[in-house]
Order: sequence, then structure tokens, then C-alpha cells
Amino acid sequence: MEPRTALVTDFDGTVSRDDFFTLVAEKYLTPADLEPWSCYMNGSLSHFEALNMVFSKIRVPETELADFIAAIPLDPFFADVAAYCCLKGIPLYICSAGCDYYINKLIGNLITRNHINLITNHGEYNPRKGLVMQAPRDSLFYDKNVGISKAGVVKHLQSQGFSAVFCGDGPPDVKPARIAQTVFARKYLLDKCREENIITQPFNSFRDVLAYLKEA
Repeated sequence: MEPRTALVTDFDGTVSRDDFFTLVAEKYLTPADLEPWSCYMNGSLSHFEALNMVFSKIRVPETELADFIAAIPLDPFFADVAAYCCLKGIPLYICSAGCDYYINKLIGNLITRNHINLITNHGEYNPRKGLVMQAPRDSLFYDKNVGISKAGVVKHLQSQGFSAVFCGDGPPDVKPARIAQTVFARKYLLDKCREENIITQPFNSFRDVLAYLKEA
């Protein structure tokens, strides 16, 4: 009997068409605000620390930030994948090194309707303090570097007998891509997979993932 399939996907730049970080930096932040990210890139801050420090620099009315988030484009076929997974009983996990504040504003209803498991950091916004994240320290999937371990989610599903399909695009997606049975990658992750000879499938949209799931 072949193992059942489970789908694990990144959010920023994968379910959404671009990173919340990139978009908010372009619109609202200064080069000085982004200095913590340079520290992450040179190894002096963790991903979580740097992202939290950058997000805390956002200073706009909450209604304006909500409108900004609502305008972030999503992959047009992700909703179809979510509905298919729900219909077929395929476990679907969204794992993000970002936070639930903007993810829930974008697709909270979709998450609830299709019983999607959201594994991410918690975020709260205050116009005077910015967007402040809290890592889920009590979670089975806690990771001190990014807040949550995407590879931990993949390993957990594999330990339950599932064949893991992973979709991603960025640096935090490399570790889960190394161990997943099937990988859909783009941008940085695609280049990294090719560099490390990780078997991967480039994808333009979740239509490619949906076609794979229907054939699996």
C-alpha cells in the first residue's frame, strides 16, 4: 500500500505572489529600518530576530495596513488546491516564517473552510509599536532561528506514514526541500535545489501542484 500524500507549503512568495516583507519594505520602510535584515544576512541575527525588528518599524494606521494586506496578490490556483485537499482528505499545512497577522487577513476564511493547518508565528499590530511577532515556543514545531520548523512539519508527517509534497521559494524552505519526497520550487529555492542536486519540479502556479495531486 502506497503512503498517503500530505501537502506542506510556504506562504510568502508561494501562496502569495510576493513576500509581505518585500512589499511592506518597499512601501513603508527606510534603509535604516532594514538594517536588521542586513545583520541576518551576515549571520549576526537570526531570521526571526531580524524579521521581528523590521516589522516593528511599521508605523501606519491599522486600517491602512489592512487595505495594504488585502491588495497582496495570491496564487490564483491555491484555493482550488485547498478545496481539492479538503475533498480528498489530503492534509494541507501552510508553514510560514512570517506571522498569522497578515496570513489570516488574506486567507483566514479559506483556512477555516478547508481545514488547513497554519503553522506560523503569532503577530499583533499596534500603530505605535509596529507588527510584533511571538514565536510558538510550546509548539512541537518551534525553531529558534525562524520561529517554526518547516522541516519539522515534514518529518512529523513522514513519521505518520505520509509522503510529503513541499512547495516553497526562499531560504527557510531549503531544509524541508532536502527531505520531502516531492518538491515544487521557484526563485531562490529552485536555484538552491539545482545547486544541491535535489530533485525538484519548477512551478509557475498551484495549477501544477493540483495536476500532480490528481495524478498521485
